[in-house]
Amino acid sequence: MDLQDQLKNLFPDHQPSEEEKASKKEKPKFWVQDEPILCKYEKRKGKPITILEGYEGTDADLKALTKELKTLLGVGGTYKNELIIIQGDYRDKIMLFLQENGFKTKRVGG
Repeated sequence: MDLQDQLKNLFPDHQPSEEEKASKKEKPKFWVQDEPILCKYEKRKGKPITILEGYEGTDADLKALTKELKTLLGVGGTYKNELIIIQGDYRDKIMLFLQENGFKTKRVGG
């Protein structure tokens, strides 16, 4: 039983005001930086990959962002050496997702 449940048991007639509801803002999923994230396309061993570099968040944020992108696209990928590597050419979808979440992006290459 958490604190909210205990308070409801103590004060069953209390209705939360609009200010209390508004104060519960949704926590952002990722740390958003000012510098743009570079989105590159490469071929390694003949297979296309998308590389994101320039993210300055913590390792936990990098891991969460990688997982979110892999889930969104339904593809494999990894993060290492402060790079996010996604299998396939998904630059447009990735850049759209990042921009919707408040990131600045920059397309590098052709």
